[in-house]
This record gives sequence, structure tokens and C-alpha cells, in this order.
Amino acid sequence: EVRLVESGGGLVQAGGSLRLSCRVSGVTFDLDDIGWFRQAPGKEREGVSCIRLKDGIAHYADSVKGQFTSSRDNAKSTVYLQMDNLKPEDTAVYYCAADVFCTVRRGTRYEMKNWGKGTLVTVSS
Repeated sequence: EVRLVESGGGLVQAGGSLRLSCRVSGVTFDLDDIGWFRQAPGKEREGVSCIRLKDGIAHYADSVKGQFTSSRDNAKSTVYLQMDNLKPEDTAVYYCAADVFCTVRRGTRYEMKNWGKGTLVTVSS
């Protein structure tokens, strides 16, 4: 059974940083990708980043390029999302997800199979 648990959310002032963690279990490290997604109040869910557990190669949505960085530590079964220069519009519930494929590139969509319950990030102005 695949299980994902997010942590690290909280309240931060605009311009600040947060690092989210996604502890994973039941995934296949040679095959699976981990995605980060977010959903702001009243808005559709938005893809943020994807990272391949095998080699750590990541890609990002245009809206967060240069601002967010995803990394993984397979020894700790944990994927991270470093969020810098946060803005009020980054306020959302952030979810991690696992599947054999992940994309957040513009014009693409893939519904990932396994999801965590999310962690709330609130950025005050």
C-alpha cells in the first residue's frame, strides 16, 4: 500500500520560505515519481512540481519556476519542496502524490494515483 504524509505547512509572511516534506512508503524508488500539487480556496487544483525518485530529476510549473525546488532523500523516504520568496497567492493546501508518471508541464495533465491528505500553507501580506 502506497502512503504519503505531508508536513511542514504553516503561516509565513510574504517573502519568507517554507520547506514541505512528503514521507512516502510503499513506492518503488526505481520507477515512481512524486508530484506536488496545491489547491487554493475556491480554485482548481494546480500542479507544482514532479520529481523522479530514481535520479532526482525534477520539473516545475511555470508559475513556480525559480521559486520552488523539489528534492528527495531516498534513504529517508522523503521528498521535499523548498518554497522561497513566498507570496500571498501561494496560499493553498499542498498535496504530494505518487505514481509511475507525473507531469505539471503546460498543456499536459495526468491524474496521479496515490495522494496524501495535504498540508496548509498560508502566506500573509
